[in-house]
Amino acid sequence: MGKPTGFLEYLRELPLDRDAAARLDDWREFHSALPVAKLQEQAARCMDCGIPFCHTGTLLSGMASGCPIHNLIPEWNDLVYRDLWREALERLHKTNNFPEFTGRVCPAPCEGSCVLGLNAPPVTIKQLECAIVDRGWLEGWVVAEPPAVRTGKRVAVVGSGPAGLCAAAQLNRAGHTVTVFEREDRLGGLLMYGIPNMKLEKDQVQRRVELLAQEGVQFLPNTEVGRNYPAQRLLREYDATVLCTGATQPRDLPVAGRSLGGVHFAMEYLTANTRRLLAGQPHEGDLSAAGKDVVVVGGGDTGTDCVGTALRHGCRSLVQLEILPRPPQERAPDNPWPEWPKVYRIDYGQEEAAARFGADPRVYLTTVKEFVGDGAGRVRELVTVQVGWEKNAQGRYVPAEVAGSEQRRPAQLVLLALGFLGPEQPLLEQLELARDERSNVSAELGRYATNVKGVYAAGDCRRGQSLVVWAFHEGRGAAREVDRYLMGSTDLP
Repeated sequence: MGKPTGFLEYLRELPLDRDAAARLDDWREFHSALPVAKLQEQAARCMDCGIPFCHTGTLLSGMASGCPIHNLIPEWNDLVYRDLWREALERLHKTNNFPEFTGRVCPAPCEGSCVLGLNAPPVTIKQLECAIVDRGWLEGWVVAEPPAVRTGKRVAVVGSGPAGLCAAAQLNRAGHTVTVFEREDRLGGLLMYGIPNMKLEKDQVQRRVELLAQEGVQFLPNTEVGRNYPAQRLLREYDATVLCTGATQPRDLPVAGRSLGGVHFAMEYLTANTRRLLAGQPHEGDLSAAGKDVVVVGGGDTGTDCVGTALRHGCRSLVQLEILPRPPQERAPDNPWPEWPKVYRIDYGQEEAAARFGADPRVYLTTVKEFVGDGAGRVRELVTVQVGWEKNAQGRYVPAEVAGSEQRRPAQLVLLALGFLGPEQPLLEQLELARDERSNVSAELGRYATNVKGVYAAGDCRRGQSLVVWAFHEGRGAAREVDRYLMGSTDLP
């Protein structure tokens, strides 16, 4: 490494985000960047560790450990330290088609398995990744690179989310003619409509789509395969198809009063908000939090995004319910390195809520028992109960209601951020695809081939709800296997 003693000389340092209270007045990205000299110091903290667990990309205890797309992290850290930024960008692009996305929205499992993290704060890998690609765009180093030769093979990619864009980019790089089908009016899938603007500004997504178009990828928005484009037509007109439709079937909360107005799925709320923002329209009506008591049910990333969005709408009060216990401040004995550290964190939404209302909005070990209406068909309040986790007859922990713990909470807007059950089924049924016990497309990891010849599946529709970086891993992997299927061999990584 460029500075073998850097991890001894420099402390972990992150740039200060924009003030939590002030940034609630806009929808701009809230992160900032360190000066170049400081970034080089942070890169110098990368150890000459011998076995860099940061890019192993495996699952430990059901969670990602290391980078799923195997970013060559020590190599580009060294290049940043030596002020070789363009070379760092080239090294980063070898494994990551869109580092500006992961550099902003990935939870950084690489940092959770950083060797330095054994006894010190880990290297700021995510920040450095973002800094490299942002400089690449600023300097004009990120340019269209269309393939020199076309193979004559046509490939359809259904879905323009993280997996779909990666599959399209790689297949186009191999020289195939790629068409991406997207049912929404704008391209990007989850990146466009599922992640709020303050986490990922939409011009970041649009410029990558435009670059792919310059490289020869054809995009068909407003085209839903199986509805206004026959599914069987894909099999007739394309040599191969990659399904990257995501896991968009939300998990519901079937308790009394669920049908009341004002109770919505989180993605319905976030999508409507982004549509209005992009159209320059005010946030009004049923899906606005302005002046309302808001309850977010679910403590994950999507729940946090709902918190940040509701605050920007100007909600009157905000509570976030989490059915799990509050994580510990430090790793528990049963959560050793290099597993993902299950520790208490304050994300951007909770930080903003604390700035507005004075405290972290999360209430742990709590769930909804009933939604109560106002007599006119709309939710007025909800009844919550505390839960304890007990082992059932099969030895699995399940939540059990704590007697006498009922509490009424005001709520005119309830957002259900409880995760997703799997992909929507109509298209899969039309193509007669085999599915697994969780309703996902059945396709072996590493091969991605379905039971229908020439049809492949990647991302959340195959593996279930997961991280953007796993979608990148699968999109790239499916492209490799499609190229092998079409050409007999492949040079794609």
